[in-house]
Amino acid sequence: MTIDEIRDNFALLDEWDDRYRYVIELGRMLEPMPEEEHSAANKVQGCASQVWLSRKLTRNANGDPILSYLGDSDAHIVRGLIAILLTLVSGRTPKEILSAEPIAVFDELGFREHLTPQRSNGLRSMIERIKADARDTLAAST
Repeated sequence: MTIDEIRDNFALLDEWDDRYRYVIELGRMLEPMPEEEHSAANKVQGCASQVWLSRKLTRNANGDPILSYLGDSDAHIVRGLIAILLTLVSGRTPKEILSAEPIAVFDELGFREHLTPQRSNGLRSMIERIKADARDTLAAST
């Protein structure tokens, strides 16, 4: 699923109840995270729900680092938010991740008005964690 497909599907749904059901469905489609990845090292701090993000570093044909992620949460809506976020950043280079503006995409989809302050803070914590990974990866590869 691409972010454009998610945007198109959101545009088809007028009611936020339907949009929330769609977000939950996106969360159900997340690649399963192995139980051993549900570790303290992968736990995202600053989220009201339990959230885990595990990263895998590979290299593309040019030798550039690529960060890929698995994510999970004990909250259905948050799993859906993770699915949207990973659509934006997973499989990208650190430079692409650092130049991405995930909050702008979530705002464009209308989440600013429809997420609780706790969930908004948790989303920001997830984004900051991924951007910190990108910065660390860049620093290690120079």
